[in-house]
Amino acid sequence: MRPLAIIGPTGTGKSQLALDVVEQLSGEVSAEIVNADAMQFYRGMDIGTAKLPVDERRGIPHHQLDVLNVTQTATVARYQRAAAADIEAIAARGAVPVIVGGSMLYVQSLLDDWTFPATDPAVRARWEQRLAEVGVGALHAELGRRDPAAAAAILPTDSRRTVRALEVVELTGRPFAASAPRIGAPRWGSIIVGLDCDTTILDERLARRTDTMFAEGLVDEVRALLLEGLRDGVTASRALGYAQVLAALDTDDPAALRDAQELTFVGTRRYVRRQRSWFRRDHRVHWVDVGAATGSDRARVVADTLRAWRHVP
Repeated sequence: MRPLAIIGPTGTGKSQLALDVVEQLSGEVSAEIVNADAMQFYRGMDIGTAKLPVDERRGIPHHQLDVLNVTQTATVARYQRAAAADIEAIAARGAVPVIVGGSMLYVQSLLDDWTFPATDPAVRARWEQRLAEVGVGALHAELGRRDPAAAAAILPTDSRRTVRALEVVELTGRPFAASAPRIGAPRWGSIIVGLDCDTTILDERLARRTDTMFAEGLVDEVRALLLEGLRDGVTASRALGYAQVLAALDTDDPAALRDAQELTFVGTRRYVRRQRSWFRRDHRVHWVDVGAATGSDRARVVADTLRAWRHVP
């Protein structure tokens, strides 16, 4: 029961394809889905993460959805342990694990033999204190001086990963990338299928996706999550869409929410470029052009995905 991983940039239709693939397989073997989208871990973060509602999951079991409160911090290490346990339990039931998502580190931590560097609370606290004193921009610049490659790979606004990179560099005496996973034989013999399409088509999808999220009530969802402690969440509060709406709600400018919608689209498009760059480095990925992904073309994408999974080199 080797797993099938469906990865790729945001907006390429990974969740819907996974449902189609599982249904196609249903005549020969059962399958269950394991989420690999970090923001879909959070309960209540539904609209802004394009999480499939329960009644749209076609009765297919899903794992690693709604497993955290917004005040909890999502970590790659926790996910690696929990998702690996899910995959092994699914396979033990005689079903196919279908891993679906585009969170880069989470996907690779699961599919590769990644041993996480040690952590030291005192060292971490010292860098967090430094962050409080100088701000994320200056701290990121400090990382750039110590480890230029790590700084290039981490967004200048990502305080958590900046602190972690500086902690690892101090503890190991080596560049942060030295502790990254090595691409080798994928765990459990997994087959990795990547979805992508023409940039113009994908940008149009991202624009529609953003418009739909705001039209369906993303702002109200954020307001409701504020009562659950969203502002206290280290990772949840920084999710695309949520961070932009939070910033807008902090102003008295009536145009701020309109700006938040545009900033969400721009941020998502920038994130997609990073996803492409990351996943394209992985020579194991079988790339499938999703194109229009409707009608007969959608059936073609399902067939191409299953063909890659069935093929034994």
